[in-house]
Amino acid sequence: MIEIRQLSQSYGEKQVLNDVSIVIPEKKITALIGANGAGKSTLVNVISRLLNPSKGEVLIDGVDIKNLKTRDIAKRLAILKQSNPLQVRLSVRDLVAFGRYPHSLGHLNAFDHQKIDECLAYLDLVDVQDRFIDQLSGGQKQRAYIAMILAQDTEYVFLDEPLNNLDMRYAVEMMNILQRLVKDFNKTIVVVVHDINIAATFADHIIAMKGGEILYEGETNDIIEKDILDHVYDHDFCVECINGQKVCMYKAVQS
Repeated sequence: MIEIRQLSQSYGEKQVLNDVSIVIPEKKITALIGANGAGKSTLVNVISRLLNPSKGEVLIDGVDIKNLKTRDIAKRLAILKQSNPLQVRLSVRDLVAFGRYPHSLGHLNAFDHQKIDECLAYLDLVDVQDRFIDQLSGGQKQRAYIAMILAQDTEYVFLDEPLNNLDMRYAVEMMNILQRLVKDFNKTIVVVVHDINIAATFADHIIAMKGGEILYEGETNDIIEKDILDHVYDHDFCVECINGQKVCMYKAVQS
């Protein structure tokens, strides 16, 4: 279980997280939503210890992450950032092998290679495993990064805007993959998304942020409501139910 207690983060005089406390639901997809600057990415960075909080604590299975070694965190929690610039030209297989580093420390054994093979097969990447990452389509590239995270074999997975630069087809494919990871491997997934309808369709749980604070959190069906979204985004929304699925529509401002 991941529990956040009274977490605050500031950059100089700018407060970006303000007294955030929450427990991340296990074995579900949780979507972090909110306008730009709401604190979503900062919260993910602090939970994964890429940033040290100004105040408060993050507990993984009851242990403060400040007291965990980096390798021990990497065995429990994986994170995929919004941008993943590569300084060297890697093949798909080499990238996925990086996911085993917390376990192998760069010395891959037979079990590591077996895990890599399984992850490549699961993400349908066997036929392209020898290609370089920069030779892949956008969808293939994201699947390769997900395969790397799967090879890391952690209980918790955090993804910061993984749908950026993906068209609708590949964005839906990505969210379907995340749902499979929960179902097949009991992963606990937290994903930062901007598309509210993606959150409404694929998330089990939603955390809505604004101004560095959590305004609302709960099951998706309870959060996808007009008054809640109006408050979170300072915009006039229309929420309709189509074939049992809530759909959010944006109202144009009349000049």
